[in-house]
Amino acid sequence: MKKTHITFALLVLLAVFALYAYRAEIRSYLFQPTGSVLESGKTEGAAQDEEVIADKLNIPWEIAFLPGGDLLVTERPGRMLRIGTGRSAIEVSGVAHRGEGGLLGLALHPDFVRNGWIYLYMTTASGDGLMNRVERYVLRGTILSERTVIIEHIPGAANHDGGRIAFGPDGMLYITTGDAGDENRSQDTKTLAGKILRVNGDGTIPSDNPFGNAVYSYGHRNVQGIAWDDTGQLWATEHGRSGVRSGYDELNKIVKGANYGWPVIEGDESREGMVSPQVNSGPSETWAPSGMAYLRGHVLFAGLRGASLYVADISSGRAADVKAYVRGTYGRLRTVALGPDGMLYVLTNNRDGRGNPIASDDRIIKVDPASLGL
Repeated sequence: MKKTHITFALLVLLAVFALYAYRAEIRSYLFQPTGSVLESGKTEGAAQDEEVIADKLNIPWEIAFLPGGDLLVTERPGRMLRIGTGRSAIEVSGVAHRGEGGLLGLALHPDFVRNGWIYLYMTTASGDGLMNRVERYVLRGTILSERTVIIEHIPGAANHDGGRIAFGPDGMLYITTGDAGDENRSQDTKTLAGKILRVNGDGTIPSDNPFGNAVYSYGHRNVQGIAWDDTGQLWATEHGRSGVRSGYDELNKIVKGANYGWPVIEGDESREGMVSPQVNSGPSETWAPSGMAYLRGHVLFAGLRGASLYVADISSGRAADVKAYVRGTYGRLRTVALGPDGMLYVLTNNRDGRGNPIASDDRIIKVDPASLGL
């Protein structure tokens, strides 16, 4: 009998040990990025130093920082929030929120302190269809005035609307667009769909644009992120194919006038006169990359379907040593921005109809870049 009791006790101890080991394995999975078909295949520990700055946002899309420290956040249904010690809503009229369209990109003019100009990328109704445009406003407190159309007639649809806008180091406004569901537009430099556009702050065309119109680069499917490194080089994230054949998302190094191949080439394919991506997700993994930022020799980009914060080392001038962080920890990620305090601000996107939101979604999460090794 005593021997039976000892055997039973040993079995219980072994079961307890196995349970703790299993729980440790689960914690390890949740707080470390999993492997993917990134070039390096490396994984790193998740960010530990985090703080929720705002919650219960309604399909947020872009973040911008005002000189006084307040945040501006666009929400796709047509509202902009000013977040500081409190939260104020600013309604934007004329926005058509259909599918992936709505109130998307946001940028402050480089001389915002003097002129108060902000720029908004939005989808609008046009007859029976949709169009995208960029408008400029004067922002004073929570009041928008002096509405001015900067560029219009960008083809729109329920998907592939691009939407990121940012001022480059040359003082020009860069605008990303999607093919609006018609892949043939991407190779046509006479249409604004499937492109990266470049205009002056008043919407006029720079004299050195490559095609005599707003087009800066072409052959894109759906560019949703742009950022410049400290040499002034432009980088962009682009959605690859979707549906049952989803994959081949891209990180591209952008050159004026270059053709990035969609829909002729994808992934590692090449063709004379077309530029292949620096890095792609491969045929079996989807990042759905969106907004991005640059910090100390690295570009960081948010993943929607990938539900990760991706970090690529570009210090050599080429993308290498790509790592995925916080996979699944916060769900779908729409953008990452570098704040004036040196912290990273990550925007979730779980209420867009494709995520699994928790009660506090969507959120802005502040992350210390040191926790990512940056």
